[in-house]
Amino acid sequence: MPAAGGVPRHDRTAAAILDAAAHALSEHGQSANMADVAAAAGVSRATLYRYYPDREALLDALSSRALADAAARLADAGLDRAPVEEAIERIVRALTAVGDRYAVLLREQIEADPDEVERLVAEPLRAVLARGLETGLFRQDLPADVLLELLGGALVAALKLIERGRLGFEEASAAAASVFLDGARAR
Repeated sequence: MPAAGGVPRHDRTAAAILDAAAHALSEHGQSANMADVAAAAGVSRATLYRYYPDREALLDALSSRALADAAARLADAGLDRAPVEEAIERIVRALTAVGDRYAVLLREQIEADPDEVERLVAEPLRAVLARGLETGLFRQDLPADVLLELLGGALVAALKLIERGRLGFEEASAAAASVFLDGARAR
């Protein structure tokens, strides 16, 4: 039954639990347990377990949410309308924001459905990289798939720097985009 605002109460509770879980798990890491998540979400442990019967189910749901968040941010970034260099900067900012929020998924090596990752994240990135190759902006000795892997590595490094407090979000995003673009640029 829909609650106030037209959103079913079940969906609001599940969303609140996932928000709290992302925060608690990012803040406390692997030491955070289901009781910590329930407390952060303001629900009983019994309620938490009705939605997510174990930590694995919770992390899987977080993974799905992170993927949906990444896809939405990339869709909002207008990648196809931006020059390639600007599109890369937008990609890095969008995915760094998602990764920062869901850093626990990287630490615990939780992976989303590969087909969905390909469709929702890799395809838009690959399209930008292909444009960079077609226009001669990027070096021709590295195919789009290799460039995609290298960009992913720069993103993971940026997230680690943010998590360790070595760089702030904007600084890490800018550094990752710059290092990638400068290394990928045609000579």
